[in-house]
Amino acid sequence: MSRGHRYILEKGSKKHLCPECNKRRFVRYIDTETGGYLPDQYGRCDRESKCSYHLNPYLDGYAKAIKEQEKGNRLEFPNKWKPQRRTVKPQSAPEPVFIPVEVFSRTRTGYEQNVFIQNLLTRIAFPFEVQDIEKVISLYHLGTVTDGYRAGAITFPFIDKNGNVRAVQVKQFDEANHTTGTDFLHSIIEKQHTWNNEPLPEWLKGYKKNDKRVSCLFGEHLLSKYPHNPIALVEAPKTAIYGTLYFGFPEQPQNLLWFAVYNLSSLNLNKCQALKGRNVYLFPDLSKGGKAFELWSRNAKDIQSQLPGTYFKVADFLEQLAPDSDKEQGNDLADYLIKQDWRLFRKRNVQEQPEPESIESSTREKSEKGVALKKTFFSQAEPTQKATNCNSFKDEKAPKPEHDFTYFDKVSSFIYTTAVGITQSRIISIEELPEAAKNPAKVVECIKQLIILAGGRLIEFNSTYSKVRIYPRSG
Repeated sequence: MSRGHRYILEKGSKKHLCPECNKRRFVRYIDTETGGYLPDQYGRCDRESKCSYHLNPYLDGYAKAIKEQEKGNRLEFPNKWKPQRRTVKPQSAPEPVFIPVEVFSRTRTGYEQNVFIQNLLTRIAFPFEVQDIEKVISLYHLGTVTDGYRAGAITFPFIDKNGNVRAVQVKQFDEANHTTGTDFLHSIIEKQHTWNNEPLPEWLKGYKKNDKRVSCLFGEHLLSKYPHNPIALVEAPKTAIYGTLYFGFPEQPQNLLWFAVYNLSSLNLNKCQALKGRNVYLFPDLSKGGKAFELWSRNAKDIQSQLPGTYFKVADFLEQLAPDSDKEQGNDLADYLIKQDWRLFRKRNVQEQPEPESIESSTREKSEKGVALKKTFFSQAEPTQKATNCNSFKDEKAPKPEHDFTYFDKVSSFIYTTAVGITQSRIISIEELPEAAKNPAKVVECIKQLIILAGGRLIEFNSTYSKVRIYPRSG
């Protein structure tokens, strides 16, 4: 027999419904001698600040009654004895603490040493223009860690619709733009003070008590400025940045406004409350067996049912097109976009597109681009914010669009449905595709984007005769 307590809280991550708050956050007591659970009411809710339920078998007489029973004394237990739950007054939830604007503002510098930004300018196959990088930095308030063990990393701030900085994710990339490290700004600051034997700032002491850190969407602060754009929702901020750079900035009301939830399990009702009334298109990462797609599909359906007037659609073209090897590696939309020429995705006339610049572009041209960027956006220090929060991030609203939907989803869904239902390739005319009568040029653009993403495995397009050949696919 163990010398410790006979009744202990169950170890591991398994949770049960709390008898007090009815949330699945309840850890039950187990009997170490039998391996079984104690009666349902014995356990502790880990929502300590919002529920505080805890019924300890040693404090209410249960352990003593069991001991007496085992000695043969059945006068009180189990027929007449009833456990009495200790009443604990729930503590009121503390007000959330946000990252001070002056702390956040220190990240808005050092872009010339920001590996992720420099990759987009000079090291990828089709480098972006300086003005586009400046624009996406300004749009999402991207920053840099300039010193310490994360020097050169990019910062992705999660700013809510009220302009509060709720979290700042730190991502370190190598020159191939692969993630090599992940952190958070508050954690880095805490480690610096600990290493230097310095007391933590008061804001950080309060911030560490927050129930959740990443409690809003990446990009949420843009909702008030662009109230009519359809929303594209991805897992990681990096993918949201790629989506913006490839598919266009949200000044055009028909363009997608790209947000990120943080990770696979972060798609929930609380975060999506801010999207009420919007059209939302979700692009989950690939996963083995399609588990990520299935999880987001279930969550999206549940969230939509609780947000009247909101439309959720989970895009499945990656699931349809990607080989199993990509699914096992967990690739996402960004892994496919970065291999393509971004100019082919922008909404402009094909004849107006410049010749694509390949990775073989001269080193001199790339170097000059980096210098030009440094001399413009990067050489200008960010003005010091004096406000107590980030309300300056809440910009003026954009004009109302003529349309509030995307064509790509309708066209791609039609093509996939057709491909699954045929056994031989089928040729159809452009006129047979959805929305072709309204805007044939936009439908053609969707087809070309789909060809790029599919790598020629799904459709071919004959522009001379306005015909599309669709190849069969298994369901």
